[in-house]
Amino acid sequence: MLKGLAVTLRTMTKRAVTVQYPHVKPDLPARSRGVIALKQENCTVCYKCARECPDWCIYIDAHKESHEPASGGRARSAKILDRFAIDFSLCMYCGICVEVCPFDALFWSPEFEYAEQDLTEMTHERERLEEWTYTVKPPPPLEVGAEAPEELAPSEQKAKPDVNEGVAP
Repeated sequence: MLKGLAVTLRTMTKRAVTVQYPHVKPDLPARSRGVIALKQENCTVCYKCARECPDWCIYIDAHKESHEPASGGRARSAKILDRFAIDFSLCMYCGICVEVCPFDALFWSPEFEYAEQDLTEMTHERERLEEWTYTVKPPPPLEVGAEAPEELAPSEQKAKPDVNEGVAP
């Protein structure tokens, strides 16, 4: 019993450490997962994120526009993003959409204050998702002794011989 009282007395003499949230914001690590942010310029409307989402909480609407080339020739069509929304009341924050995006249009933002009073307001449209892009922190530097990934320039990729070249099917 004396041991328990000794622990209690030692704890009582130490100063309590209390974070005064929301007046003092926590210092989050660089790779914190808070909310998914969208960079609209990178989105090519390929629908991969919506197809791979296990919860089907990503809604994408788009239309095609034809653009006449300035120097003549055939008209080019491009998909234009009309709506990109994520229903965070359904999202399970697995990050599959961020991983499968081939053009780096989706990112993890450290923002975590996006609660709403009504559950139906948890569907955030592209304007709000774009705002969270500005809070995305850059990745931390490599650890000491780590090697940087090798990235081939386009000219080096063409010069590299094909492994299957010359092999009959």
